[in-house]
Amino acid sequence: MTGVGLIGTGFMGKCHALAWNSVRTVFGDVDKVRLVHLGEANADLAAQRASELGFEKSSGDWRAVVADPEVDIVSLTTPNQFHPEMAIAILEAGKHLWCEKPMAPTLAEAEAMAAAARKSGKVAVLGYNYVQSPAIRHIRQLLDEKIIGDVNHLRVEMDEDFMADPEAPFFWKHEAKSGYGALDDFAVHPLSLISALFGRVGRVMCDMAKPYADRQVAGGGRRAVETYDIASSLIHLENGVSGTLLVNRSAWGRKGRIQVQIFGSKGSIVFDQERFNEIQLYVTSDRPTEQGYRTILAAPVHEPYGKFIPAPGHGLGFNDLKTIECRELLARIAGQPARVIDFDEGLEIERTVHAMAQSFAEQKWVKVR
Repeated sequence: MTGVGLIGTGFMGKCHALAWNSVRTVFGDVDKVRLVHLGEANADLAAQRASELGFEKSSGDWRAVVADPEVDIVSLTTPNQFHPEMAIAILEAGKHLWCEKPMAPTLAEAEAMAAAARKSGKVAVLGYNYVQSPAIRHIRQLLDEKIIGDVNHLRVEMDEDFMADPEAPFFWKHEAKSGYGALDDFAVHPLSLISALFGRVGRVMCDMAKPYADRQVAGGGRRAVETYDIASSLIHLENGVSGTLLVNRSAWGRKGRIQVQIFGSKGSIVFDQERFNEIQLYVTSDRPTEQGYRTILAAPVHEPYGKFIPAPGHGLGFNDLKTIECRELLARIAGQPARVIDFDEGLEIERTVHAMAQSFAEQKWVKVR
């Protein structure tokens, strides 16, 4: 039986706990898991969250979770500036690691995390759950089968509006120590989809912007915003495909949008995360009188949708993707083929992000490697 530890119990911590609680029920082909030890910022909060999420023990010190001999794998869901120290300590303690994205605020820290994972010999994967979508898996199959011919261009956009209000208060994602802003908070998700569907990005040209220069702080006054809520980048993939990547976390009206448009010589594919149980497919092989986008609804034929729901069109949700990711992690630990983004693959995403930041600083095209 696999012993699980959890460090951090915000939104993503709860997502991980839900996944651990449901993975065997949904898939049935994984070993039983035991929710052993939960760590939070203080003992009282840790005890409360352990009771809510089903963990046997709790601690106000994350190091106690790492040191617990009954913990085999740790879910790390703290803000990303805490990832490097915690992730390296987890790996050095001989635990497997499921770490939320992005890896770290700096490239050097991400490289140190990847090196620690290689040295440990343990499985270390990142929480890029959107690549687990049955729709994304089917798009990869369509591309492999060249249903739309040879791909020549893609456009990827990610938008949300949780920072759109200029009077919303300053919080930790506005601090430079958290990273660049939308570029590493957001862009890593569409970059994970690009990685899963096409491979590596070769070179980039990036611009970033701050829609609001400062934010109000508790107790009065305002504080300068240190991160960029908007980033726009031209990209060229190593396979020669050109594209654009646009991200904005202050886009009124957008709630969870990641739109991917893929253009080929014989058609195109459109996917939008806000409607992520649907794929739009256009193929020139249709008769001219019937040409147009068709809607493909997710169904049991699109694995692993059928593990959740036996009927098409009913739809999966965000937390279901986390459960799929959890199952893939356990498969990797068991030495089986698995669809995960490990620390080495995640490091390539981090390198792309930092190349984009360098491009913005130097105002020129930058090679990723």
